[in-house]
Amino acid sequence: MKNRMAEMQGKGMTEEEEALYQEILSWVRRYAEEKGLALNPDDRQFTAVIRGLVRNRLRHGERYCPCRIRSGDPEKDRLIICPCAHHGKEIEAEGHCHCNLFFRPDT
Repeated sequence: MKNRMAEMQGKGMTEEEEALYQEILSWVRRYAEEKGLALNPDDRQFTAVIRGLVRNRLRHGERYCPCRIRSGDPEKDRLIICPCAHHGKEIEAEGHCHCNLFFRPDT
């Protein structure tokens, strides 16, 4: 998975985006390991979510979930900073979060 992700991540990204991609990727891996979660095995979908987190961090200053709509109210939008407030219940009920970034290990 690492080789294909490495190929996909750099396409069309600036140096700033690439550095942030690596930072968020590292954070996602650590978070998943600490929480005992699996990451999406689909390289394309996984990379799209990470790139969405990068885009939102650059545009809006936070890792807002790329699969949810920001309200514009910073207090409400705190709930959708990855990992969003909903991800635990979603993983428990559906086996993965809404973005399909984090999965139950048995899924």
